[in-house]
Amino acid sequence: MRFGRKSREDEDGLETPDGVAETEGGQTGPFDAGDIADLDERDCIDLGSLLVTPAGPMEMRLQVDESSGDVMAAILVDEQGALELRAFAAARGGSPWDELRPRISAETARMGGTATEEDGVFGTELVCVVPVQTPDGQPGSQVSRISGHEGPNWLLRATLMGQPAVEPVEGSAWEETIRSVVVRRGREAMPPGAPLKLALPHDARPVE
Repeated sequence: MRFGRKSREDEDGLETPDGVAETEGGQTGPFDAGDIADLDERDCIDLGSLLVTPAGPMEMRLQVDESSGDVMAAILVDEQGALELRAFAAARGGSPWDELRPRISAETARMGGTATEEDGVFGTELVCVVPVQTPDGQPGSQVSRISGHEGPNWLLRATLMGQPAVEPVEGSAWEETIRSVVVRRGREAMPPGAPLKLALPHDARPVE
């Protein structure tokens, strides 16, 4: 599913909010919603459990489960690549990213690919390479770079695809977008690993 937000300057595209979330003292995120004093005043894309501020001209797409209608992931796309964002519940005081990486590696191996741990911009990241078939029928590979961001009781999984995964650039629009994310966990009791619910923004409109 794709959607756009009406803008005073561009009625046909996606309005990119201005400003990256930042707390007092200039610290960058991802953030927990409880740490943002002016959360309701921020110009961002509100997806319920995730609030995202694209740092460039990116199109927002939502991955929807056709059987349930639930929104599973938020995906930002531009000409160079894409960023997928998913958030999960986590136990307080644990290390959910350390626990998740082996499972991602096992799933990548099941698909015939490889997953390598690298020291990246966001600490320990996974670079996954999965074999695919190109549009012309030739064998190829798809590269993704996955980082995990731990909050007080949540885990944000950010997956870069395309050029940003192959050649990550510190300070890029992709990095700024990840750091802008605010996670609204809520108080609902959830088992560790359960996905946080995403929702369509109230001002969303279909894009053909």
